[in-house]
Amino acid sequence: MDSMRNKNIRIIGIPENVEKENGAESVLNEIIEENFPNLGIDGEMCVEEGFRSTRFVNVKRPAARHIVVKLAKRKDKERILREVRNKKKRITYKGAPIRLSANFSTETLQARRGWSDIFKALKDKNFQPRILYPARISFRYEGEISSFPDKQKLGEFVTKSPPLQEILKKVLIPEKRKKGERGHSPQTRETNG
Repeated sequence: MDSMRNKNIRIIGIPENVEKENGAESVLNEIIEENFPNLGIDGEMCVEEGFRSTRFVNVKRPAARHIVVKLAKRKDKERILREVRNKKKRITYKGAPIRLSANFSTETLQARRGWSDIFKALKDKNFQPRILYPARISFRYEGEISSFPDKQKLGEFVTKSPPLQEILKKVLIPEKRKKGERGHSPQTRETNG
C-alpha cells in the first residue's frame, strides 16, 4: 500500500476550501515559495495531482481534511521532506502553522506511532533517534547506530545494557504488562479476580 504512496506529500493544517481557487497543486507551490525560496525546484517540480483526503470523523478534534499532493518524481518529495526536517522554525502557509509529511498507509502510521514514547525518551537523552521506513527505530548508542524492527528486539538489546535499560524502563515495561494481561485466558482472569 505504501509503495503506491511513495511520491505523495501530506499537507496538514490547511483550512478547508483554500484549494478551490487555484487547485490543491498550487498550495504546495505556495508553501515552497513561502518557506523554502532557495530549494530550487519551483519551476522544475511537477505535481501530478492534488486532492483533499477523505474525512476521518473525530468528534473531539474537528479539523480540516489533509491535502495530499502527488509529485511526478520521488526525488522531489525527498528533497522537500529533507528541507522540512532541517528547518528549525515552523512551516507556515500564509502565516499559519502547518505540517508536511510523507503520505503513509494507516497501518504504517499506526506502527510508527507505536515508537513515540521510546523515541521521546531517547531524544530527551540525546541518542539521536530516527524512525526509519516503514516503522523501525534507530538511534546512536556508544558511538554506533543501532536499528530495531520491533519492541521485542529492542527489549532484548536493552537487557544487555543497564544504562539504556534505566532510560527506557518506564516506556518498555508498560508494553510488557499489556502483553502479559492479553496473554491470560478468561479462566485465569476469573480465578485471579
